[in-house]
Amino acid sequence: MASYVAPEIRDKFESLSINLKNCILERDVQLNSIHDLINVLEDIVKEGEAE
Repeated sequence: MASYVAPEIRDKFESLSINLKNCILERDVQLNSIHDLINVLEDIVKEGEAE
C-alpha cells in the first residue's frame, strides 16, 4: 500500500521538512485529514522519545 495525502491537507504536508515527509511516507499511511497527519506526527515523536 502506498501512502496517500489528501488534497485538503497537501499544503500542510508540503510545509514539513523533506526528512519528516519521507519518514511519514515510508509508513504507508492514509492522510485524509489534519487529524490523521497529527496522529502520525505524534507517533513519530513517541518513537523518538523511546530511543
